[in-house]
Amino acid sequence: MHCVAPLRPALPRPGTSLLPALALAALLAGCATQSPSPSTQALPPSTPAQSPATGTPPVQDAQLQQRFAQWVGSFKESARAAGLSEATLRTLDNVQYLPRIVELDRAQPEFTRAPWQYLDNTVSAQRVAQGQEKLAQWRAPLYAAAARYGVPPEIVVAIWGMESNYGGNYGNTPTLSALATLGFDGRREAWARAELLAALRIIQAGDIDPAHMIGSWAGAMGQTQFMPSAFMSYAMDGDGDGRRDIWGSMPDVIASTANYLARSGWQPGQAWGAEVQLPQGFDFARADPSVRQSSAQWEAQGLRSIDGRPLPALPEATIFLPAGARGPAFLLGPNFRAILRYNNSTNYALAVGLLAQRVAGGPDVQAAWPRDLAPLSRSQVRELQEGLNAAGLDAGTPDGVMGPATRSAVRRLQQKLGLPADGYPTPELLGRLPAP
Repeated sequence: MHCVAPLRPALPRPGTSLLPALALAALLAGCATQSPSPSTQALPPSTPAQSPATGTPPVQDAQLQQRFAQWVGSFKESARAAGLSEATLRTLDNVQYLPRIVELDRAQPEFTRAPWQYLDNTVSAQRVAQGQEKLAQWRAPLYAAAARYGVPPEIVVAIWGMESNYGGNYGNTPTLSALATLGFDGRREAWARAELLAALRIIQAGDIDPAHMIGSWAGAMGQTQFMPSAFMSYAMDGDGDGRRDIWGSMPDVIASTANYLARSGWQPGQAWGAEVQLPQGFDFARADPSVRQSSAQWEAQGLRSIDGRPLPALPEATIFLPAGARGPAFLLGPNFRAILRYNNSTNYALAVGLLAQRVAGGPDVQAAWPRDLAPLSRSQVRELQEGLNAAGLDAGTPDGVMGPATRSAVRRLQQKLGLPADGYPTPELLGRLPAP
Protein backbone atom coordinates (compact mmCIF):
# COMPACT_ATOMS: atom_id res chain seq x y z
CA MET A 1 0.00 0.00 0.00
CA HIS A 2 2.87 2.37 0.72
CA CYS A 3 5.18 1.24 -2.07
CA VAL A 4 7.78 3.57 -3.51
CA ALA A 5 8.39 2.89 -7.17
CA PRO A 6 10.61 4.82 -9.56
CA LEU A 7 8.86 6.59 -12.39
CA ARG A 8 8.58 4.21 -15.27
CA PRO A 9 10.27 5.34 -18.48
CA ALA A 10 7.97 6.87 -21.06
CA LEU A 11 6.06 4.36 -23.10
CA PRO A 12 7.48 3.94 -26.61
CA ARG A 13 5.66 5.54 -29.47
CA PRO A 14 3.34 3.04 -31.16
CA GLY A 15 5.11 0.75 -33.58
CA THR A 16 8.65 1.69 -32.56
CA SER A 17 9.77 -0.50 -29.68
CA LEU A 18 8.70 -2.94 -26.98
CA LEU A 19 6.40 -2.08 -24.08
CA PRO A 20 7.59 -3.11 -20.61
CA ALA A 21 4.96 -5.18 -18.87
CA LEU A 22 3.39 -3.15 -16.10
CA ALA A 23 2.25 -3.66 -12.54
CA LEU A 24 -0.82 -5.52 -11.34
CA ALA A 25 -4.01 -3.66 -12.26
CA ALA A 26 -5.60 -1.60 -9.50
CA LEU A 27 -8.81 -2.96 -8.02
CA LEU A 28 -10.35 0.52 -7.97
CA ALA A 29 -10.60 2.70 -11.05
CA GLY A 30 -9.93 5.92 -9.24
CA CYS A 31 -7.08 4.94 -6.96
CA ALA A 32 -4.26 2.45 -7.60
CA THR A 33 -2.75 1.62 -4.23
CA GLN A 34 -1.32 -1.88 -4.62
CA SER A 35 2.40 -2.40 -4.69
CA PRO A 36 3.69 -2.74 -8.25
CA SER A 37 5.25 -6.00 -9.38
CA PRO A 38 7.28 -5.14 -12.48
CA SER A 39 7.83 -7.90 -15.00
CA THR A 40 11.00 -8.48 -16.96
CA GLN A 41 9.16 -9.60 -20.07
CA ALA A 42 8.36 -7.28 -22.94
CA LEU A 43 5.25 -7.13 -25.07
CA PRO A 44 5.18 -6.32 -28.79
CA PRO A 45 3.13 -3.21 -29.58
CA SER A 46 1.00 -5.24 -31.98
CA THR A 47 -0.14 -7.61 -29.21
CA PRO A 48 -2.81 -6.56 -26.71
CA ALA A 49 -1.56 -6.50 -23.13
CA GLN A 50 -2.63 -9.48 -21.03
CA SER A 51 -3.95 -8.45 -17.64
CA PRO A 52 -3.02 -10.24 -14.44
CA ALA A 53 -5.95 -8.36 -12.89
CA THR A 54 -8.41 -10.44 -14.87
CA GLY A 55 -7.08 -13.50 -13.14
CA THR A 56 -8.33 -16.08 -15.62
CA PRO A 57 -7.80 -17.01 -19.27
CA PRO A 58 -10.58 -16.31 -21.78
CA VAL A 59 -13.66 -18.32 -20.87
CA GLN A 60 -14.24 -21.55 -22.74
CA ASP A 61 -18.03 -21.37 -22.74
CA ALA A 62 -18.73 -21.41 -26.47
CA GLN A 63 -22.21 -19.93 -26.13
CA LEU A 64 -20.97 -17.08 -23.97
CA GLN A 65 -18.17 -16.37 -26.40
CA GLN A 66 -20.65 -16.40 -29.25
CA ARG A 67 -22.95 -13.94 -27.49
CA PHE A 68 -19.98 -11.70 -26.70
CA ALA A 69 -18.90 -11.77 -30.35
CA GLN A 70 -22.43 -10.85 -31.38
CA TRP A 71 -22.45 -7.95 -28.94
CA VAL A 72 -19.12 -6.71 -30.29
CA GLY A 73 -20.42 -7.05 -33.84
CA SER A 74 -23.53 -5.05 -32.99
CA PHE A 75 -21.43 -2.40 -31.26
CA LYS A 76 -19.15 -2.25 -34.29
CA GLU A 77 -22.14 -1.40 -36.47
CA SER A 78 -23.19 1.44 -34.19
CA ALA A 79 -19.59 2.70 -34.07
CA ARG A 80 -19.44 2.61 -37.86
CA ALA A 81 -22.64 4.66 -37.99
CA ALA A 82 -21.03 7.11 -35.58
CA GLY A 83 -18.26 7.77 -38.08
CA LEU A 84 -15.43 5.48 -36.95
CA SER A 85 -13.12 4.31 -39.73
CA GLU A 86 -12.80 0.69 -40.83
CA ALA A 87 -9.18 0.64 -39.71
CA THR A 88 -10.24 1.74 -36.22
CA LEU A 89 -13.09 -0.75 -36.11
CA ARG A 90 -10.69 -3.60 -36.86
CA THR A 91 -9.14 -3.05 -33.44
CA LEU A 92 -12.30 -4.58 -31.99
CA ASP A 93 -11.40 -7.91 -33.63
CA ASN A 94 -8.90 -8.50 -30.82
CA VAL A 95 -11.08 -7.69 -27.79
CA GLN A 96 -11.62 -10.45 -25.26
CA TYR A 97 -14.28 -11.19 -22.69
CA LEU A 98 -12.63 -10.88 -19.26
CA PRO A 99 -14.81 -12.61 -16.63
CA ARG A 100 -12.82 -11.30 -13.67
CA ILE A 101 -13.88 -7.77 -14.59
CA VAL A 102 -17.54 -8.71 -14.20
CA GLU A 103 -16.76 -10.16 -10.76
CA LEU A 104 -14.99 -6.97 -9.70
CA ASP A 105 -17.75 -4.75 -11.07
CA ARG A 106 -20.42 -6.59 -9.11
CA ALA A 107 -18.41 -6.90 -5.91
CA GLN A 108 -19.56 -4.81 -2.95
CA PRO A 109 -17.02 -4.89 -0.12
CA GLU A 110 -18.63 -5.63 3.23
CA PHE A 111 -16.10 -3.86 5.39
CA THR A 112 -15.19 -0.21 5.14
CA ARG A 113 -12.21 1.76 6.38
CA ALA A 114 -12.42 4.62 8.80
CA PRO A 115 -11.19 7.98 7.45
CA TRP A 116 -7.97 7.79 9.49
CA GLN A 117 -7.25 4.29 8.17
CA TYR A 118 -7.70 5.54 4.62
CA LEU A 119 -5.42 8.52 5.23
CA ASP A 120 -2.80 6.39 6.99
CA ASN A 121 -2.49 4.42 3.75
CA THR A 122 -2.81 7.15 1.16
CA VAL A 123 -0.91 10.00 2.86
CA SER A 124 1.94 7.95 4.26
CA ALA A 125 5.35 9.43 5.07
CA GLN A 126 6.77 7.39 2.20
CA ARG A 127 4.29 8.80 -0.30
CA VAL A 128 4.94 12.33 0.96
CA ALA A 129 8.70 11.92 0.56
CA GLN A 130 8.32 10.48 -2.92
CA GLY A 131 5.94 13.28 -3.84
CA GLN A 132 8.55 15.84 -2.83
CA GLU A 133 11.08 14.06 -5.04
CA LYS A 134 8.65 14.13 -7.97
CA LEU A 135 7.88 17.79 -7.36
CA ALA A 136 11.57 18.57 -7.75
CA GLN A 137 12.09 16.16 -10.66
CA TRP A 138 9.23 17.55 -12.77
CA ARG A 139 9.43 21.14 -11.60
CA ALA A 140 9.50 22.70 -15.08
CA PRO A 141 6.32 21.13 -16.55
CA LEU A 142 4.54 21.41 -13.19
CA TYR A 143 5.14 25.14 -12.91
CA ALA A 144 4.37 25.64 -16.61
CA ALA A 145 1.00 23.97 -16.04
CA ALA A 146 0.42 26.04 -12.91
CA ALA A 147 1.01 29.22 -14.89
CA ARG A 148 -1.37 28.12 -17.63
CA TYR A 149 -4.17 26.50 -15.61
CA GLY A 150 -3.84 28.03 -12.14
CA VAL A 151 -3.53 24.67 -10.36
CA PRO A 152 -0.63 24.43 -7.86
CA PRO A 153 2.09 21.88 -8.66
CA GLU A 154 1.62 20.05 -5.37
CA ILE A 155 -2.06 19.40 -6.14
CA VAL A 156 -1.19 17.78 -9.47
CA VAL A 157 1.55 15.74 -7.79
CA ALA A 158 -0.89 14.63 -5.09
CA ILE A 159 -3.44 13.39 -7.63
CA TRP A 160 -0.66 11.58 -9.49
CA GLY A 161 0.39 9.93 -6.22
CA MET A 162 -3.16 8.96 -5.33
CA GLU A 163 -4.11 7.59 -8.72
CA SER A 164 -1.05 5.52 -9.64
CA ASN A 165 1.55 5.93 -6.89
CA TYR A 166 3.47 8.32 -9.15
CA GLY A 167 3.25 6.04 -12.17
CA GLY A 168 4.22 2.91 -10.27
CA ASN A 169 0.87 1.21 -10.75
CA TYR A 170 -1.72 2.38 -13.24
CA GLY A 171 -2.93 -1.03 -14.34
CA ASN A 172 -2.32 -3.15 -17.40
CA THR A 173 -5.80 -4.28 -18.37
CA PRO A 174 -6.53 -3.67 -22.08
CA THR A 175 -9.03 -0.81 -22.06
CA LEU A 176 -11.01 -1.97 -25.09
CA SER A 177 -11.52 -5.46 -23.65
CA ALA A 178 -12.43 -4.06 -20.23
CA LEU A 179 -15.11 -1.75 -21.62
CA ALA A 180 -16.45 -4.33 -24.08
CA THR A 181 -16.79 -6.82 -21.20
CA LEU A 182 -18.65 -4.28 -19.06
CA GLY A 183 -20.90 -3.34 -21.96
CA PHE A 184 -21.72 -6.96 -22.75
CA ASP A 185 -22.41 -7.73 -19.08
CA GLY A 186 -25.20 -5.18 -19.26
CA ARG A 187 -25.29 -3.74 -15.74
CA ARG A 188 -23.93 -0.43 -17.01
CA GLU A 189 -24.21 -1.02 -20.74
CA ALA A 190 -25.07 2.53 -21.86
CA TRP A 191 -22.16 3.96 -19.89
CA ALA A 192 -19.72 1.30 -21.11
CA ARG A 193 -20.78 1.72 -24.75
CA ALA A 194 -20.20 5.49 -24.54
CA GLU A 195 -16.77 4.98 -22.97
CA LEU A 196 -15.82 2.32 -25.53
CA LEU A 197 -16.80 4.65 -28.37
CA ALA A 198 -14.67 7.40 -26.81
CA ALA A 199 -11.74 4.96 -26.51
CA LEU A 200 -12.00 4.17 -30.21
CA ARG A 201 -12.01 7.88 -31.05
CA ILE A 202 -8.78 8.29 -29.05
CA ILE A 203 -7.19 5.50 -31.08
CA GLN A 204 -8.47 6.97 -34.34
CA ALA A 205 -6.99 10.37 -33.42
CA GLY A 206 -3.57 8.73 -33.09
CA ASP A 207 -2.98 9.55 -29.44
CA ILE A 208 -2.32 5.90 -28.53
CA ASP A 209 -2.58 2.48 -30.16
CA PRO A 210 -4.75 -0.36 -28.77
CA ALA A 211 -1.83 -2.34 -27.36
CA HIS A 212 -0.66 0.61 -25.26
CA MET A 213 -4.17 1.72 -24.22
CA ILE A 214 -4.13 0.07 -20.81
CA GLY A 215 -5.33 0.89 -17.33
CA SER A 216 -7.57 -0.30 -14.53
CA TRP A 217 -10.19 -3.02 -14.77
CA ALA A 218 -12.96 -0.42 -15.05
CA GLY A 219 -11.45 1.45 -17.99
CA ALA A 220 -9.57 4.29 -16.26
CA MET A 221 -6.33 4.93 -18.15
CA GLY A 222 -2.86 6.28 -17.65
CA GLN A 223 -0.91 7.76 -14.78
CA THR A 224 -3.77 9.89 -13.47
CA GLN A 225 -6.55 7.47 -14.45
CA PHE A 226 -8.75 9.22 -17.01
CA MET A 227 -11.82 7.48 -18.33
CA PRO A 228 -11.90 7.73 -22.16
CA SER A 229 -14.66 10.36 -22.05
CA ALA A 230 -12.58 12.45 -19.61
CA PHE A 231 -9.57 12.02 -21.89
CA MET A 232 -11.60 13.36 -24.82
CA SER A 233 -12.66 16.39 -22.78
CA TYR A 234 -9.53 17.23 -20.80
CA ALA A 235 -6.37 15.53 -22.09
CA MET A 236 -3.72 17.95 -23.34
CA ASP A 237 -0.53 17.75 -25.39
CA GLY A 238 1.94 19.15 -22.90
CA ASP A 239 5.15 18.30 -24.76
CA GLY A 240 4.07 19.60 -28.18
CA ASP A 241 4.51 16.35 -30.11
CA GLY A 242 0.96 16.34 -31.46
CA ARG A 243 -0.22 13.49 -29.24
CA ARG A 244 -1.89 13.35 -25.82
CA ASP A 245 -0.01 10.61 -24.02
CA ILE A 246 -1.09 10.21 -20.39
CA TRP A 247 0.77 6.89 -20.17
CA GLY A 248 4.35 7.86 -20.99
CA SER A 249 4.71 11.65 -21.32
CA MET A 250 4.90 13.45 -18.00
CA PRO A 251 4.30 16.90 -19.56
CA ASP A 252 1.08 15.46 -21.03
CA VAL A 253 0.08 13.83 -17.72
CA ILE A 254 0.67 17.07 -15.82
CA ALA A 255 -1.05 19.38 -18.32
CA SER A 256 -4.03 17.03 -18.66
CA THR A 257 -4.55 16.73 -14.92
CA ALA A 258 -4.25 20.47 -14.35
CA ASN A 259 -6.67 21.15 -17.22
CA TYR A 260 -9.17 18.66 -15.76
CA LEU A 261 -9.18 20.50 -12.43
CA ALA A 262 -9.28 23.94 -14.06
CA ARG A 263 -12.28 22.89 -16.15
CA SER A 264 -13.90 21.43 -13.01
CA GLY A 265 -13.99 24.82 -11.31
CA TRP A 266 -10.57 25.20 -9.70
CA GLN A 267 -10.15 28.77 -8.42
CA PRO A 268 -6.54 30.02 -8.83
CA GLY A 269 -5.04 31.48 -5.69
CA GLN A 270 -7.51 29.84 -3.31
CA ALA A 271 -6.68 27.14 -0.80
CA TRP A 272 -8.55 23.84 -0.97
CA GLY A 273 -9.34 24.23 2.73
CA ALA A 274 -7.78 24.24 6.18
CA GLU A 275 -7.98 22.34 9.43
CA VAL A 276 -9.93 24.39 11.97
CA GLN A 277 -10.99 24.51 15.60
CA LEU A 278 -14.72 24.79 16.23
CA PRO A 279 -16.08 27.24 18.81
CA GLN A 280 -17.61 26.10 22.09
CA GLY A 281 -21.27 25.20 21.65
CA PHE A 282 -20.96 24.71 17.91
CA ASP A 283 -24.12 23.24 16.36
CA PHE A 284 -22.73 20.15 14.63
CA ALA A 285 -25.77 20.00 12.37
CA ARG A 286 -24.22 22.96 10.54
CA ALA A 287 -21.32 20.76 9.42
CA ASP A 288 -23.23 19.93 6.29
CA PRO A 289 -22.45 20.56 2.59
CA SER A 290 -25.66 22.55 2.26
CA VAL A 291 -24.48 25.16 4.81
CA ARG A 292 -22.17 27.50 2.91
CA GLN A 293 -20.82 30.89 3.89
CA SER A 294 -17.58 32.82 3.57
CA SER A 295 -14.63 32.02 5.81
CA ALA A 296 -14.97 35.56 7.19
CA GLN A 297 -18.51 34.73 8.32
CA TRP A 298 -17.36 31.48 9.90
CA GLU A 299 -14.57 33.36 11.66
CA ALA A 300 -17.04 35.92 12.99
CA GLN A 301 -18.95 32.99 14.50
CA GLY A 302 -15.89 31.79 16.42
CA LEU A 303 -14.19 29.43 13.99
CA ARG A 304 -10.38 29.49 14.18
CA SER A 305 -7.58 27.79 12.28
CA ILE A 306 -5.95 24.92 14.14
CA ASP A 307 -2.57 26.72 14.21
CA GLY A 308 -3.83 30.19 15.05
CA ARG A 309 -3.17 31.66 11.63
CA PRO A 310 -5.84 33.65 9.76
CA LEU A 311 -8.34 31.48 7.93
CA PRO A 312 -7.83 31.31 4.17
CA ALA A 313 -10.16 33.55 2.21
CA LEU A 314 -12.83 31.20 0.89
CA PRO A 315 -16.28 31.95 -0.52
CA GLU A 316 -19.11 29.46 0.08
CA ALA A 317 -17.05 27.47 2.57
CA THR A 318 -18.41 24.45 4.42
CA ILE A 319 -17.45 22.59 7.60
CA PHE A 320 -16.44 18.94 7.16
CA LEU A 321 -16.18 16.46 10.04
CA PRO A 322 -14.82 13.27 8.44
CA ALA A 323 -14.94 11.36 11.75
CA GLY A 324 -17.81 13.19 13.44
CA ALA A 325 -17.74 15.51 16.42
CA ARG A 326 -14.82 13.72 18.10
CA GLY A 327 -12.42 14.06 15.17
CA PRO A 328 -10.66 16.83 13.24
CA ALA A 329 -12.65 19.59 11.57
CA PHE A 330 -11.94 21.19 8.20
CA LEU A 331 -13.11 24.33 6.44
CA LEU A 332 -13.51 23.52 2.75
CA GLY A 333 -13.83 25.84 -0.23
CA PRO A 334 -14.69 25.58 -3.94
CA ASN A 335 -11.38 23.91 -4.80
CA PHE A 336 -12.22 20.95 -2.58
CA ARG A 337 -15.38 20.55 -4.64
CA ALA A 338 -13.28 20.71 -7.82
CA ILE A 339 -11.25 17.75 -6.54
CA LEU A 340 -14.54 15.94 -5.86
CA ARG A 341 -15.38 16.28 -9.55
CA TYR A 342 -12.20 14.35 -10.27
CA ASN A 343 -13.22 11.59 -7.84
CA ASN A 344 -16.50 11.94 -5.96
CA SER A 345 -15.25 10.69 -2.60
CA THR A 346 -14.74 13.04 0.35
CA ASN A 347 -12.03 10.75 1.73
CA TYR A 348 -10.23 10.91 -1.62
CA ALA A 349 -10.51 14.70 -1.92
CA LEU A 350 -9.31 15.18 1.66
CA ALA A 351 -6.37 12.86 0.99
CA VAL A 352 -5.42 14.89 -2.10
CA GLY A 353 -5.55 18.13 -0.14
CA LEU A 354 -3.53 16.77 2.78
CA LEU A 355 -0.99 15.03 0.56
CA ALA A 356 -0.49 18.24 -1.43
CA GLN A 357 -0.14 20.20 1.81
CA ARG A 358 2.57 17.87 3.09
CA VAL A 359 4.40 17.63 -0.25
CA ALA A 360 4.62 21.43 -0.15
CA GLY A 361 6.16 21.26 3.33
CA GLY A 362 3.01 21.85 5.36
CA PRO A 363 1.76 19.98 8.44
CA ASP A 364 -0.18 16.78 8.84
CA VAL A 365 -3.58 16.70 10.54
CA GLN A 366 -3.15 18.24 14.00
CA ALA A 367 -6.23 17.10 15.91
CA ALA A 368 -6.47 13.52 17.12
CA TRP A 369 -8.58 10.95 15.31
CA PRO A 370 -11.06 8.90 17.39
CA ARG A 371 -9.26 5.66 16.62
CA ASP A 372 -11.34 3.74 19.13
CA LEU A 373 -14.44 4.14 16.93
CA ALA A 374 -15.07 1.10 14.76
CA PRO A 375 -16.52 1.91 11.32
CA LEU A 376 -19.85 0.30 10.46
CA SER A 377 -19.81 -2.49 7.90
CA ARG A 378 -22.02 -2.31 4.85
CA SER A 379 -24.60 -4.64 6.40
CA GLN A 380 -24.59 -2.57 9.59
CA VAL A 381 -25.23 0.61 7.59
CA ARG A 382 -28.10 -1.18 5.87
CA GLU A 383 -29.47 -2.20 9.27
CA LEU A 384 -29.15 1.41 10.43
CA GLN A 385 -31.00 2.65 7.35
CA GLU A 386 -33.79 0.15 7.86
CA GLY A 387 -34.12 1.17 11.50
CA LEU A 388 -34.16 4.87 10.63
CA ASN A 389 -36.85 4.30 8.03
CA ALA A 390 -38.89 2.24 10.50
CA ALA A 391 -38.69 5.18 12.91
CA GLY A 392 -40.01 7.51 10.20
CA LEU A 393 -36.71 9.33 9.74
CA ASP A 394 -36.38 8.72 5.97
CA ALA A 395 -32.88 7.43 5.33
CA GLY A 396 -33.66 6.57 1.72
CA THR A 397 -33.31 3.16 0.13
CA PRO A 398 -31.37 0.79 2.42
CA ASP A 399 -28.27 0.12 0.31
CA GLY A 400 -25.48 0.05 2.88
CA VAL A 401 -24.02 3.35 1.66
CA MET A 402 -23.87 6.50 3.78
CA GLY A 403 -25.34 9.07 1.40
CA PRO A 404 -26.78 12.53 2.16
CA ALA A 405 -30.26 11.19 2.99
CA THR A 406 -28.86 8.73 5.50
CA ARG A 407 -26.65 11.35 7.14
CA SER A 408 -29.63 13.70 7.49
CA ALA A 409 -31.66 10.90 9.06
CA VAL A 410 -28.78 10.12 11.44
CA ARG A 411 -28.69 13.77 12.48
CA ARG A 412 -32.41 13.71 13.23
CA LEU A 413 -31.99 10.61 15.38
CA GLN A 414 -29.01 12.13 17.18
CA GLN A 415 -31.05 15.24 17.95
CA LYS A 416 -33.85 13.09 19.36
CA LEU A 417 -31.35 11.27 21.55
CA GLY A 418 -29.62 14.45 22.72
CA LEU A 419 -26.35 13.57 20.96
CA PRO A 420 -24.14 15.86 18.85
CA ALA A 421 -25.90 15.95 15.48
CA ASP A 422 -22.79 15.32 13.39
CA GLY A 423 -24.36 12.73 11.08
CA TYR A 424 -21.59 10.23 11.82
CA PRO A 425 -22.79 6.64 12.32
CA THR A 426 -21.36 4.61 15.17
CA PRO A 427 -22.01 1.15 16.65
CA GLU A 428 -23.40 2.92 19.74
CA LEU A 429 -25.93 4.80 17.63
CA LEU A 430 -26.91 1.57 15.88
CA GLY A 431 -27.59 0.03 19.27
CA ARG A 432 -29.84 2.94 20.25
CA LEU A 433 -32.23 2.67 17.34
CA PRO A 434 -35.80 2.97 18.56
CA ALA A 435 -37.77 -0.27 18.62
CA PRO A 436 -40.05 -0.65 15.58
